Amino acid sequence: MENQPSRRNFLKTSTATAAGTALAGTIARSAHAQGSDEIKVGLIGCGGRGTGAVMNIFETKGNVKLVAVADAFEGKASGVVDMLKSRNRGKYASKVDVPAEQIFSGLDAYKNVIATDCDLVVIATPPGFKPQQFEAAVNAGKHVFMEKPVASDAVGVRRVLASVEESKKKNLMVGIGLQRRHEAQYLETVGRIHDGAIGDLVALRVYWNGGGIWYRNRTEDQTEMGFQCNNWYHFNWLSGDQICEQHIHNLDVGCWLKGEYPVECNGMGGREMREGGDATKSQIFDHTFCEYTFADGSKMFSQGRHLSGGWNHVAEYAHGTKGTADVSGSSITNGSGNWRFSGDRQQGHQQEQHDLIEALMRGDIYNEGEYGAMSTFTAILGREACYSGKVIRWDELLEKGRELAPGIDDYTLDTAPPTVPGADGKYPVPVPGKYDPFA
Repeated sequence: MENQPSRRNFLKTSTATAAGTALAGTIARSAHAQGSDEIKVGLIGCGGRGTGAVMNIFETKGNVKLVAVADAFEGKASGVVDMLKSRNRGKYASKVDVPAEQIFSGLDAYKNVIATDCDLVVIATPPGFKPQQFEAAVNAGKHVFMEKPVASDAVGVRRVLASVEESKKKNLMVGIGLQRRHEAQYLETVGRIHDGAIGDLVALRVYWNGGGIWYRNRTEDQTEMGFQCNNWYHFNWLSGDQICEQHIHNLDVGCWLKGEYPVECNGMGGREMREGGDATKSQIFDHTFCEYTFADGSKMFSQGRHLSGGWNHVAEYAHGTKGTADVSGSSITNGSGNWRFSGDRQQGHQQEQHDLIEALMRGDIYNEGEYGAMSTFTAILGREACYSGKVIRWDELLEKGRELAPGIDDYTLDTAPPTVPGADGKYPVPVPGKYDPFA
């Protein structure tokens, strides 16, 4: 715990613009294999976000090439290579150089990708698996782009934070998929708020309210572990619930605005639309509400929903002593008048890869791992408050929070997962008032 960053040890400026230590010369020559300007990429996790990140990398100015892929399922691993070669009428074919012997499958396949001569590892697997994969990549001296969230429980967050410290010692690039921090409209809006445009922050409101999510029926040949990994969003040990998997973006913006992390949280939630049909094959809540409290007593109010027929809204708002800001809308209102961002609005998934690849080409190293882990833990704090119905303190949960998947390093598709259905076919669901976040 002594080496972990405090809540307040947090830079207000985005790492995209204050990009850590810029290292010239040695790193510029050694950032890629044998001093070549080619950046070899290995992909771990061949779902939609993993393939999306690779295509975003292909769209940068870098001399990039995909050389290895891994997924839990063989069909996804081999399928992504064929898809990328043919995508956009073969636009990316010259950037895909993945021989058959570097297409890997299984829950330990990430080790094979890391063992290749790739320079940059893209980790886009279910959050529960990311701590071990990130740790292995850092230990092997690889640069990393890792999608958010970076863990699903406190034990995983601690593991990621330890690996972040190691990555800094090795001068490794660590990019995290919290793409709003790379968008010009967010950078300018947040910058103005930090410069006092709305005075001292007294309250923040953040939302990820949307409709339902995908579900994949069980196939006859699937083990229980295979079924859960294929439906990873629906299992807490894999996804961390909706508040971690999606709402983390808005929570991250709130903490970025505040320049620190909350000291405690209380919350409530439930699963009104997940109590029948295929919904019984899911553990997660379909609505949450959190009240986060910062050290100075100011609040961040959070809504997260996956409910069809409800109010859909994904946004962030800030309230200060001198005005208010629609942060996601890039506008500010105060006593001096109104301001609205007038530049080109950037698509963050693409911009974060422009920033990462251009930095590697220059030999500059920046590290987003710390705030990736801390914002992930903000979401975990909220989830545990909603699951338990109790006020949960940050420091206590980070130190003593429950481990959702003991022994995860040794899991295979034949391993019994850490949660299994009961005699009624239903999976255990957290019940506020009964759930113990420290069990």
